[in-house]
Amino acid sequence: ADEQLDLDDGRWEDIHVVTGALKLFFRELPEPLVPFSHFDKFIAAISPLPPPLQVTPTSPPPKPTPAAGWGPGPGFGDTLGDTVPRPRRVIEYKEENRMSVQSVAIVFGPTLLRPASEEGNMAMHMVFQNQVVEHILNQYSYIFPD
Repeated sequence: ADEQLDLDDGRWEDIHVVTGALKLFFRELPEPLVPFSHFDKFIAAISPLPPPLQVTPTSPPPKPTPAAGWGPGPGFGDTLGDTVPRPRRVIEYKEENRMSVQSVAIVFGPTLLRPASEEGNMAMHMVFQNQVVEHILNQYSYIFPD
């Protein structure tokens, strides 16, 4: 039987309910939007580069591409690229809702990418997850050009 969702129902007025449902949806996916196989590659991409390769404040960040050995593969960019604009809209109203890029990254980082195994330093994984999502949010138009 098809279940109908009534968005006019009062329980959907609380943004925390909607955000919680969205986070639960992402957490319940068998594989996160950033595939397990790409977790270490995304972490490496935000790690400091050796001096001759460092990105200066005025240069664009390295562009994630399958040819570069990391980044969106077939179908990957569609889903993540379609998902990221929503939190970016939330950030546009950060003065009213107190949701900065860092805040949104903290909320969604662990649900959008995670290691296949929870072994290792979970605290460091969370820091890296947040940094990767923050970078994606900040560089969205560069990573996902029109």
